[in-house]
Amino acid sequence: MALFERKIGLRYLRSRKRTGFVSVIAGFSFLGIMLGVATLIVVMSVMNGFRDELMGRILGINGHMAIYPSWGPTLQMDDKMLNELQKVQGIVAVMPILEGQVMVSSNAHSQGALLRGIRPEDFKNRSLLTAGFEGNLADFKDASIIIGYRLAMKMGVLPGDKLNLISPNGNVTAFGTMPRMKSYKVIGTFDTGMYEYDANFIFMPMSEAQKYLMNEGKISQIELFVNQMEHLPFVMEEVKDKLPPSVTLLDWKHSNSAFFNAIEVERNVMFLILTLIIIVAAFNIISGLIMLVKDKSKDIAILRTMGASRRSIMGIFLIDGLFVGVVGTLAGLGVGLLICLNIESIRQFLGRLAGQDLFSAEIYFLSQLPSKTDPMEVLAVTGMALGLSFLATLYPSYKASKTDPVEALRYE
Repeated sequence: MALFERKIGLRYLRSRKRTGFVSVIAGFSFLGIMLGVATLIVVMSVMNGFRDELMGRILGINGHMAIYPSWGPTLQMDDKMLNELQKVQGIVAVMPILEGQVMVSSNAHSQGALLRGIRPEDFKNRSLLTAGFEGNLADFKDASIIIGYRLAMKMGVLPGDKLNLISPNGNVTAFGTMPRMKSYKVIGTFDTGMYEYDANFIFMPMSEAQKYLMNEGKISQIELFVNQMEHLPFVMEEVKDKLPPSVTLLDWKHSNSAFFNAIEVERNVMFLILTLIIIVAAFNIISGLIMLVKDKSKDIAILRTMGASRRSIMGIFLIDGLFVGVVGTLAGLGVGLLICLNIESIRQFLGRLAGQDLFSAEIYFLSQLPSKTDPMEVLAVTGMALGLSFLATLYPSYKASKTDPVEALRYE
């Protein structure tokens, strides 16, 4: 745009006695676009962080793919098959697991939990479990257990204390099945940062778990870990060729499909809802410019009689609308990125201010509010806001350029 259009356009945005209300509308349009862009960036970043954090923790506890029995709750532990799977190219770890539901009780509390039998060397190779481990891993053998730190807090126990485990898989007597009850020494606690695991999981050495759950020589699943996630489909095809028909192979996406589909649906819905903020702000730009054109009809007529072209008149009002849209978008971009970088600190501050926890781990699974900003999403949000701002200026600017100077001056 020429200097003439820029100078006149920016001057029209300044508040005057007659156009003060128009400037107020422009201000609200600016705030609407800024808040819409900032909110979209923050929400998309939090949803991305939430998904990635959950995925990282789920894959830290569970395998990238797992082999389950096609019939029945357990399958025979076959060392030969485990060795064959370990030889598959791309497989970095093969971990047999035995699971069972138990009741945990102490003097302070009682609740249900998931018992997982695992080989001690496999537990040590789980970086997510060992990173937040408190205790001595060398004691993880025989009649010992490792529990989540939140479960330890509920039970009121520390490493070295004992917990009572009650299993429904007990001995059959004349009076029915008697649950098996046994005390185990807690040799340590783990902290994954995910409430579901930290409050409900118990790990026990495989040999002891098989005895306690009365499944000697059996396992409930075999978890497989790959070195590169992008090669997972190819590795799965090779693994399938080595498996008997009595087992089923599933990857992590199928095992947690309902959970991640729900997150994706929520993310898309939030995007659509928050986009309405920017659309409303764009309508404010339209209404503000229409009022400005109506108010400046005499000025437009005078400019036309002085030789200003229709294109110049259109450019003046395009500058007005685009100024509000571009500045509002850039301000929203800066505010959104600033909030994303300090989202956890802001959450803690607001929590202290409100006197309550605004991100409960019991509800949201994670103990901290995650954020991961995707540059492509930020560009998409910015481009959408700029595009809507530009479209919002076209009609009022076109109407201004079509103003007939004779008609505009006749009624003055």
